[in-house]
Amino acid sequence: QVQLVESGGGLVQAGGSLRLSCAASGLTFSSRAMGWFRQAPGNEREIVATINWSSGSTNYANSVKGRFTISRDNAKNTVYLQMNSLNPEDTAVYYCAARFLITYEYDYWGQGTQVTVSS
Repeated sequence: QVQLVESGGGLVQAGGSLRLSCAASGLTFSSRAMGWFRQAPGNEREIVATINWSSGSTNYANSVKGRFTISRDNAKNTVYLQMNSLNPEDTAVYYCAARFLITYEYDYWGQGTQVTVSS
């Protein structure tokens, strides 16, 4: 059974930092990419960052480049999203998700964690 469990969300002031974690189980990680998404009220879900679990290669949305860093810990089967220089526009529910490397569709999702940035 596949499980993705996010943690680390919370309330932070503008300019602050948070690190989100996504503990994954039940996946064959070598064939997977992991992504962080976010959805703010009234907005569509958007992709924030992705990582190829095997190679470690990463991609970022333009809105977070230079501020967010996605990484993974193979020993802990955990993906992280380090978020620095947060601003109120980063307020959203953040989700981690998994897809096969050969597809673009994410087939497993976590429950989400709320990030709120106050001005």
